[in-house]
Amino acid sequence: MTQNLPARLDGSVRVVGAGLLGASIGLGLKRLGVDVILADASRAGLNLAIDYGAGRLAAEGDDPALIIVAVPPDATASVVAAELAAYPNATVTDVASVKVAPLAELEELGADLSRYVGSHPLAGRERGGAISARADLFVGRPWVVCPRPEVGRERVVLIEHLVLDLDATPVTLDVDAHDAAVALVSHAPQVVSSLMAKRLGAAPAGALGLAGQGVRDVTRIASSDPELWVQILAANSPAVVEILRAFRDDLDDVLRALGDVEASGARRVIAQELAAGNAGVAGLPGKHGQDRRYSSVVVMVDDTPGELGRLFSELGEIGVNIEDLRLEHSPEAQIGLAEIAVLPEAKARTMDDLSARGWRIAG
Repeated sequence: MTQNLPARLDGSVRVVGAGLLGASIGLGLKRLGVDVILADASRAGLNLAIDYGAGRLAAEGDDPALIIVAVPPDATASVVAAELAAYPNATVTDVASVKVAPLAELEELGADLSRYVGSHPLAGRERGGAISARADLFVGRPWVVCPRPEVGRERVVLIEHLVLDLDATPVTLDVDAHDAAVALVSHAPQVVSSLMAKRLGAAPAGALGLAGQGVRDVTRIASSDPELWVQILAANSPAVVEILRAFRDDLDDVLRALGDVEASGARRVIAQELAAGNAGVAGLPGKHGQDRRYSSVVVMVDDTPGELGRLFSELGEIGVNIEDLRLEHSPEAQIGLAEIAVLPEAKARTMDDLSARGWRIAG
């Protein structure tokens, strides 16, 4: 991270909405010395974010150069319009996860769109609120910026400076391309995860006790806020419906094949769908957006205080960079499994060096 560098942004920044994203933006900018002004409809939420150090209360005479609207999608357009009217010199952006609907509503409201640049950071956590905010929430994450021809380049650059100051990666898309993309990589997966997690609700305790990393991976995002997701899905429903219909068609193919696995071609259908999944996940970018695959080293870690920290420390001592990490631990087990992703050329050395230090390698 670039904590030692000065902020690219110059002047005050007003953040409207002191929840997870707004407070995280405030924390990240405050760390760079930026004057952050916070506003929120909830006085309690606002005070909490201020207590966490995400910014200060608004004061008479504030003249922010940049305003960031971080409110739920249903309120985004009305709040953006109000901020544009209240601060006629400011550039205004929002961080809503849909872009087409707010822009259309702003056009209907007659807002000054020459000062509005929609954006969206692809970052978040399963839990919301200022209490979950982190200054490093956006580090290495894509942040979509949606410029339009009628917006001056200097205003777009201001948003790009915001993104870079928070150590995120700016990505330029138009609003239609953005909404289609997030329907595929975020919105439809949320529905699939939630529906799978629903199956767990009626499961016997004995079955849930067998849960491993697979079901946890599939259902991790299912704990997200339903009220917020109703707004997101409703605002991007055409794109989400198209993906879920195709998903349903694939699922129907698998159901038919599983319904009579002895039928001619049934196993081939199942195998092809699973192989298509292999191909799809292989295209996901790796760390820092690189299309690079990593090798896995699975280390057995005793369930005692400090052992995981010792593993990390010794990986640093032998000069191995952790590209990704997955932990698996059953409540009654005395050991856990740490699956460490490393560069392929480092796998053999990592296994040898850790083994020499007494670590048990499971794979």
